[in-house]
Amino acid sequence: MFTILTFLFFTALVAILTWRMTRRDDHGSSDGYFLGGRKLTGGFIAGSLLLTNLSTEQLVGLNGAAFLDGFSVMAWEVVAAVGLVLMALFFLPRYLKSGIATIPEFLEKRFDASTRTLTTLIFIIAYAAILLPIILYTGAVGISSIFDIGAVTGFQSDTILWTTVCFVGTIGSLYAIFGGLRTVAVSDTINGLGLLIGGIMIAYFGVRTLGDGDLFQGIEILRTKHPEKLNSIGGPKQSVPFSTLFTGVLLLNLFYWCTNQQIIQRTFGASSLEEGQKGVIYAGYLKVVGPLILVFPGIIAFHLYSTDGIRADQAYGTLVRDVLPPALTGFFAAAIVGAVLSSFNSALNSTCTLFGLGIYKPLLNKNADEATVIRSSKVFGWAIAIIAMLIAPLLAGQESIFGYLQKMNGLYFIPIFSVVVVGMLSRRASAFGAKITLILGFTLISCGYFIPAFDAWIDQNLNDFHFLGLVFVLLVGLMLMMARVSPRETPWVHEDAGIVDLTPWSLAKPAAIVLVLIVVGIYGAFADLSVLH
Repeated sequence: MFTILTFLFFTALVAILTWRMTRRDDHGSSDGYFLGGRKLTGGFIAGSLLLTNLSTEQLVGLNGAAFLDGFSVMAWEVVAAVGLVLMALFFLPRYLKSGIATIPEFLEKRFDASTRTLTTLIFIIAYAAILLPIILYTGAVGISSIFDIGAVTGFQSDTILWTTVCFVGTIGSLYAIFGGLRTVAVSDTINGLGLLIGGIMIAYFGVRTLGDGDLFQGIEILRTKHPEKLNSIGGPKQSVPFSTLFTGVLLLNLFYWCTNQQIIQRTFGASSLEEGQKGVIYAGYLKVVGPLILVFPGIIAFHLYSTDGIRADQAYGTLVRDVLPPALTGFFAAAIVGAVLSSFNSALNSTCTLFGLGIYKPLLNKNADEATVIRSSKVFGWAIAIIAMLIAPLLAGQESIFGYLQKMNGLYFIPIFSVVVVGMLSRRASAFGAKITLILGFTLISCGYFIPAFDAWIDQNLNDFHFLGLVFVLLVGLMLMMARVSPRETPWVHEDAGIVDLTPWSLAKPAAIVLVLIVVGIYGAFADLSVLH
């Protein structure tokens, strides 16, 4: 009972603080609703980037992957810092110069309106069918495990899953649809502090439990018993082989942190380039601490439960329930719910933005005023939320939900990233080449994933991530070749929209260099190269 009371208290506290901090915000204009009025500072951007990423597909999914494969799965956290460095130094200045609210809007400025429409539809379908359902599913699994709802209520697991999915989906929709981006960013930052503190406590209490109350004994057990679990280098048969860090894993991280609308929308709301770069690089430093929260608990759970027959996606919730005192369990459960709501409402807010500014206004109602655009986006948001709630329970039974997420992400990450990169680097690349690249990329990856003969060949001769790397090289090469054979009539000129101050942060490059060195140092400290032989 005390656990439930602390859970309700912290959840209500976040809601009240968020309301007080955003109640006077402008939610009636497009900039106010979709971009937080373009007045987000570095701290809010970093907090929102962190918590939008730190949801249960990470907490449950990545810890579940660590339960199976150990420390090598930290690639999804640590390599992210490289993506954030490139975002801060290369991509963000170009985005803010364009004055855009969405990635498809940038592609319209660079190519044409039909490229924007095609990309917008890809994003919306992917968010509705892949991202939002996975957030809801992992959130429901995490909450059910922490509160042990099955034992308390006696309900069947399917009933609990559907009910929890609907609860999280409804609350998250209310946040996103009625609040706008600044409400999302503020609630993200408050929840982020709770999640960061709580995540560190899980690691601390987990190690103590492993050592029967002795922290140092727990560390010694981690170090000496199953030491292979602490190897940062993934073997050929693991989910993240070391070689894939330089192909598909790197590319997926680059897309996620440099061109994924759900994540980078909050950077478009930066008050200046300096504040945007601060927020992105701050987030990079937080990401290299991520394994403490998102990987070590999974390894601890392996030591505690590997013989208990639990599924990998149940490991994290079981650990939280078993190692935290009741008062802290309620607090952390609230932080986890906050993380679920954060990622869900961020993705849903981005979906609303994509629909309102990319589909409704330019295609369905060109004369619509801002109030009409926002109202239509809210209605569309509810429809997408309902679709996601219907799909989410169908994901039960995946061996590694995080692996499934990354595999499905490749379907649209790689084609879109190819087009954005070539669009920035080549002034001659044409709109026709961009559309061919998007369609061909999606088709090739779909064949590799869903046609059994192709899928079997990739498994035997390559790796899904190497396959994505090869497709990326092919798409970039094709688009550059088409830029030479059939270029734009006139070279593209990147015009300054003049919306925000583009003076860069003076410490951006030194901070970025130090961050990359930390990434290399972390890999070196935990590396055992013998697994490569």
